[in-house]
Amino acid sequence: MKNGTPIIDADGHIMESEAELLRKLPPDARERRCLFPLDTWQRYLEGHPTEKRRGDLRTRLADMESEGIDISVLYPTLGLNHVAIPETGWAVDLARAYNEYLSEICAGSNGTLAYVAVLPIQDMKAALEELHRAVTKLNAAGAMLPCNGPPADLGSTEFWPLYEEAERLGVGLGVHGNSFAATGIERFQSFIKVHTVAFPVDIMIALTGIVLGGVPERFPRLKMAFLEAGVGWVPYWMGRMDEEYDKRGDVEAPALKKSPSEYIKSGNIYFSCEADEPLLPEALRLLGDEVVVYASDYPHWDNEFPRSIRVLKGRKDLADEQRKKILSENARRLYGKLTSA
Repeated sequence: MKNGTPIIDADGHIMESEAELLRKLPPDARERRCLFPLDTWQRYLEGHPTEKRRGDLRTRLADMESEGIDISVLYPTLGLNHVAIPETGWAVDLARAYNEYLSEICAGSNGTLAYVAVLPIQDMKAALEELHRAVTKLNAAGAMLPCNGPPADLGSTEFWPLYEEAERLGVGLGVHGNSFAATGIERFQSFIKVHTVAFPVDIMIALTGIVLGGVPERFPRLKMAFLEAGVGWVPYWMGRMDEEYDKRGDVEAPALKKSPSEYIKSGNIYFSCEADEPLLPEALRLLGDEVVVYASDYPHWDNEFPRSIRVLKGRKDLADEQRKKILSENARRLYGKLTSA
């Protein structure tokens, strides 16, 4: 930490221990062969620098120190597939156990680790209760909404109680991508194609539903982040949404009182960036530099450990003040509860 400014990783990942999760579940859950739905893609590549770092908390903390990361906000790995659980009761039980498990891990990290809660959106009443419990009782810094495979458009009214409660609690909601059940992947037979398409396509769909559905208009203080797809796509998509709104908005998006781009640039909708994104300066110019956060994606196979902070700090096309906002200040505003921040 330099000059009292912590570097915050707004989107790291936990490699969950199913054995530890089972301890928090009812005894009959121990008969299940796996806790979360799985696919058969070969995701991990032999020889990648993070290949041996999965699930090792001690190594993770050492790697954070070597990278220069002071706080990492943990998103799920196996838990990204929670949305695909068809059994409502099981989805609720597993979400509650998951959040207790992450709360204990983060509580023992002396403020170095924070987490976002998994919500059982298969049952909206239970999801609302779990959001409140996770934030007020389990010290969650926010909650995650999946953009791959949710039961409805994230802009639809069934999600509004969650948005109202998150706004009231002052915590951010991270809309996170995944390659499980992603739009269009059934056409492909190789993971490189799946992984290329899965993240940006469903993030675009989620942002479209939320903005054109009037969520930022109805909940002006709600903080949301769109993660795992970089930020280079946002200016293009923002322009496309404005064009559609100009042509049809008065009929099909009557709740909006401003253009989509004005909501996106309001200061409460955030996007994660990757350290070496070529379009990052242009995105900052068009979006403003207060809505982009740094995301390591550690320890997933495609992250840039151990060089991402060094690359971002060394970029000549970013001003010092922009780097400071991306690496620290913006994430502190996004998440309502970061102990060391």
